[in-house]
Amino acid sequence: MSTVSRRALLAAIAAACALPVLPALAADTIKIGLVTALSGQSARAGESLTRGMTIAIDEINAKGGLLGGRQLELVRRDDEGNPAKGVLAARELIYKEKVAVLFGGLDTPVSMAIVPIANQEKVPFMGPWAAGTPITRNGANPNYVFRVSAVDEVVDKAMLQYAQKSFNASKPGLILVNNPWGESNEKGIVAALSAKGMTPAGIEKFEANDVDVVPQLGRLKAAGADVLFMVGNVGPSAQVVKSLDRMGWKVPVVSHWGPAGGRFTELAGPNAKNVHFVQTYSFFGSPSPVSTRVVTALKAKYNDIKGPDDITPAVGVANAYDAMQLAALAIARAGSTKGDAVREGFYKIDRYEGLIKTYVKPFTPQTHDALSENDYVWAQFIDNRIVPVAK
Repeated sequence: MSTVSRRALLAAIAAACALPVLPALAADTIKIGLVTALSGQSARAGESLTRGMTIAIDEINAKGGLLGGRQLELVRRDDEGNPAKGVLAARELIYKEKVAVLFGGLDTPVSMAIVPIANQEKVPFMGPWAAGTPITRNGANPNYVFRVSAVDEVVDKAMLQYAQKSFNASKPGLILVNNPWGESNEKGIVAALSAKGMTPAGIEKFEANDVDVVPQLGRLKAAGADVLFMVGNVGPSAQVVKSLDRMGWKVPVVSHWGPAGGRFTELAGPNAKNVHFVQTYSFFGSPSPVSTRVVTALKAKYNDIKGPDDITPAVGVANAYDAMQLAALAIARAGSTKGDAVREGFYKIDRYEGLIKTYVKPFTPQTHDALSENDYVWAQFIDNRIVPVAK
């Protein structure tokens, strides 16, 4: 081979080796999927999850990313609160986008529909909102579903404890949305009451699209209910409050956190403030170093956030932020984005100083929920702000 030919060959090899470098780096992101309601009455909650995850991803990427410099990339899909659409979105993110971890399920029915797919395809599924007990306790072995959020079974005990302490309640009536989330809480509340030798005054259901629940509430009033345990998302919960207004029945309402997910004060009217609901976090009070950092980042990135008043619902931001940081630690511990390795990586997390709390061994093969009853606070709407209930 002549010197000229050899030079040409070497130059061609060098060019071929050099060409793919930039595209390879660009394509080498670690994709994190999010399936949530990005439209409709709960869109504000979906946006809060997006923001919490985005702030965490920005922090992780600024520190050099994961697995030797790979950047994280958030890929979102709107489920519109519809389980069938949630399944389609999850499949696209798993099969086409090949996400390393799938986040989502603002609504328990959506999460419950996605759980079998995540376990079948061996893709870790992280829940930052939906609280249905069976989401993580789904019977799968191995189980790929983890959660940084409230858990119905635990919330139900907390609701009873709060109602007794704050309102001296002895005959709670249950008003629950007629779907798997309502069923999960019916089971949990009845069990919590039974443990204290109590029974509900009555159990009533309503549909997500009902515009009047006076008949159900009338039966609970006739049965002597002295407090209402309410489970429903923004729109249905607002209809319960408006129906109480129409009846002129002033009864304490202790709620799961559904009202926090969107335009509750606008839809429910002036008595929205009378509903006390559970939260996992509030940005009010003495700030921690982590909360100071997160609030600063939120104000810098989103023009509508001037302070804690504007971070609403706070639980979406806080749960999603901590969940994303924990998922990143799991990927780092795994040294891989392969599903089974990442699942094992969650068990290898020793300690993480998060926004909601300092997590110590948050996940084990037996426990896939990182939060407990000690991590709940009670809140209400004052004007359009979610603030802790004054003690």
